[in-house]
Amino acid sequence: MNLTSKPLAFIIFVVMFGGIALSSALGFWQTTSTKIPATYAEGEFAGQANPADIRGSYTFGDIAGAFDVTPELLAQAFQVTTDKPATFAVKNLETMYAESEHEIGTSSVRLFVAFQLGLPFEITAEEIYLPKSAADLLDQSKLTPERIEYLKTFTVDVKPASATDAESAPAPEVASTPAVETSETYLIKGKTTFGELTQLGVPQSDIEKIIGASMPDPAMKIKDYASANGLDFEALKAQLQVEVDKLSK
Repeated sequence: MNLTSKPLAFIIFVVMFGGIALSSALGFWQTTSTKIPATYAEGEFAGQANPADIRGSYTFGDIAGAFDVTPELLAQAFQVTTDKPATFAVKNLETMYAESEHEIGTSSVRLFVAFQLGLPFEITAEEIYLPKSAADLLDQSKLTPERIEYLKTFTVDVKPASATDAESAPAPEVASTPAVETSETYLIKGKTTFGELTQLGVPQSDIEKIIGASMPDPAMKIKDYASANGLDFEALKAQLQVEVDKLSK
């Protein structure tokens, strides 16, 4: 049986779009990405969402969909005053608290959710701070003695810029690059610039490989670069920290 071009085109159309329609009906076809954190692989909480996988691109609504917390609770904890807390993106906290001496951002949200729900959470040598407004809301019955002690050191009384300003404000002006003496135990923070990394000895080629672009202005803060390019600062910081740590070995 020979098929002409028109019947053949019709068959291809039916097979292709019919398959998509069937996949969509069965829930296999998705045109948009879903923001669902990874789950614990083992132990008492196996199968439950892991707060360590919360990303800067998540909104408070995304987090509420995966964990037993509400957007309103998260907004109150981090002093977000927007009328629609469910649409507030976690990465905007970095701009809200940009002038704070202590870094408040995605890691802070991960810590808050884990402590609030009594979920396992590995705290590394990195300093993770919570604003006092968040620490005061934590469910004390879920806190272990070790976590209570941690909060005594890493709870800070800070006031942010408004959430509205954070969502619309351009990246802050960069400052001159300060001198850096040693890479030993050096931790990348929100105020760290690309110039500081090169002064520590991190090769420019390694930085460009991580960010996937040419080297920015050395005086530019890594956090500002991440915000300007839609990147997850916490993830970017972790990759760059690996390169810094290599220098002290």
